[in-house]
Parts: sequence; C-alpha cells; structure tokens
Amino acid sequence: MVEMEGSKSEELDLCFKKLMVYGASVGAEVGNMEVEVICEWKDLPMELLLRILSLLDDQSVIRASGVCSAWRDAIFLGQTHLCLSWCKNNMNSLVMSLAPKFTKLQTLILRQDKPQLEDNALEVIANHCHELQDLDLSKSFKLTDHSLYALAHGCANLTKLNISGCTTFTDAGLVYLTGFCRKLKSLNLCGCVRAASDRALQAIGYNCSQLQFLNLGWCENVSDVGVTSLAYGCPDLKALDLCGCVLITDESVIALASRCRCLRSLGLYYCQNITDRAMYSLAQSRLNEKHKIRETVKSWCDEDGLRNLNISQCTALTPPAVQAVCDSFPALHTCPGRHSLIISGCLSLTSVHCACAVQAHRAPATSAH
Repeated sequence: MVEMEGSKSEELDLCFKKLMVYGASVGAEVGNMEVEVICEWKDLPMELLLRILSLLDDQSVIRASGVCSAWRDAIFLGQTHLCLSWCKNNMNSLVMSLAPKFTKLQTLILRQDKPQLEDNALEVIANHCHELQDLDLSKSFKLTDHSLYALAHGCANLTKLNISGCTTFTDAGLVYLTGFCRKLKSLNLCGCVRAASDRALQAIGYNCSQLQFLNLGWCENVSDVGVTSLAYGCPDLKALDLCGCVLITDESVIALASRCRCLRSLGLYYCQNITDRAMYSLAQSRLNEKHKIRETVKSWCDEDGLRNLNISQCTALTPPAVQAVCDSFPALHTCPGRHSLIISGCLSLTSVHCACAVQAHRAPATSAH
C-alpha cells in the first residue's frame, strides 16, 4: 500500500512538472495582462482543485488530502459528499478520524457488507457534521439507540436516512429521532423489526409531515393503527413499501387512498389480509381526484396517480377488483417490458391486463382485416 501511494505521488509530481514547463514556456505575461504562473500544487485555485477531485473516487480524494496543507484544507472544507463503503475493515476508526475534518458533509454513505460501525463513530459524526442531510447506515448491526439519540441532537437537518437492516434499533430510539429530525423526506426501515412499530409510525406521522418515501418492508409488527396514523400525518407520501407487513388489512389501504393523493408506488407483497375492498378504494380515489381536478384549472395527466403496485401473493384478490385499479390508473402496466402492476403468485389474476396490452392483442386482428 505504501509503495502504491508512493508511485501515485510520483505520478502527480511528474504531471505537475509538465504543467510548470508549459507555464514557463508561455511566460508570465500575455499581451498587457499579467498571468500568474502555477509553481506549486498548493497554487491551484480551489475551484479547479475541487473540479479535479470530483472526477476521483472517494478513496483517492482522501489520499489527495495528504498532498499538502492547501489541498487538505480545500478538501475538508469543500467536500460535501463522501462514501466509505469501499472500506472493508476498520471503518469505525476511519470514520472517527475523518468526521471531525469533513465538517461540511451533506451526504455520507456508510453501507457495510459486514458490521463495523459502533456508537462512538456516530457520536463523532453527530458532533461535527451538523450540515448532514443524507445518511446511509444500512446493515449497521452493531449500532444501538445511542446512535439515534446522537443523530437527533447533532444532525437535525437530515432529509434522507437509510437504517435498513439495523435490527438492534428500537422504536424508542426512532420515536426520539423523529422528534428532532422533522425535515425527513425519505426513510428506509426495511427489516427494522424492533424499530418499526405502530408507536414509531404514530411519531413519524406526528413529526415528519414532509415525508415522501418510506420503506417498511418485512416490519412484521406494523398494523393498521400505525399505517393509518402515517396516512393522516404524511399526506405527501409518494412511495410506501409495506411488503411483508402481514398484519395490515384493507383499512390501511383505504386510509392511504383517501389521504395520500400523491402516492405513486405502493408495495403490498404478501399482505394476504388485503381484499377487493382495498382495490376498489384505490380505484374510487382516482375517480374522486378526477372530479376535483375538473372543478379547478389544473390539467389532467394519465401519469398522475399510481405508477407501481405490487400485490404479489395477495391471494384474496379477484380479477374484477384488480382490473378496476388497472383501468383507473393508466400508468399501471402488465405488458412485457413495462411491468408496474406486479401480480406474481396470484394465478386467479392472469386475466387482468392494462390498456396497451389489450391494444397490442387487438392490433394483429385489425391488420388481418
């Protein structure tokens, strides 16, 4: 590793010498205008340096911070995005070393293949990265609620948080976090069985009214109580994944259909308590929205409304109810290459088709005549 870094440094020096030769050949003046010749690496303008660094991977950026003090200061103050997922060992130590320096970070990706991060690293992040907006902690199995408490106090500007697979977090920590991080727009809780409870969803609905994207996949403790609270508190929801939330019933879908008019994607995979009543509520919400738009000057677009619906393994559904949803939302497709209405495992729904699939079926017959 030392030899590799040494060779990289030599390559940089060689490139810089070529730059110096070019600079000397053109002279220090062009016409009557004096031109400042770059003599050392530290003389590169910050804007140019940051532009160069934007072309490098994050590992190389960290190495570049050791070239000289000017580069170090420029990188620490100018870098707003950092991904450390490439670090397969000692990520915890690396975060504790870098976080106090990268104080202007807005995005920090700490996705892991194996658990490395511990609470002390998140405390350092919270103490120094107060401008953080996007944080990915997925698969951080070693973190506890102490990390959520720290983020609540130090990173109140978070708008996007991914803690999928963090099975050690509890709903107490999540409730506390949402009381401070009220700007959240995207929250991934997939697999957070202990954190994603009805109590937590009630807190999210109460505190995070700007929320647009929420993943609750395989959070088995979520019920209609939590989803209904969410629907009433977060009317701007655009995407909600409830796959594997086996406790929810039609009541959840009815609440979402009536309250979340911006909903574009809904995942109900393996929610086997869902019946036709839920499907008809979705279809009816579309009709209600059409009537409201006709009464205003707003334009109507077929791409409005649901664009993705996953009802795989929802075996209680019948073709007429699902066809009603498909007819109400033209952006839902069953045709090859555009599948956005997912009905895998529902053998009784094979007769459901989107409008373009029907047109494609009719085309050969028309041309034959």
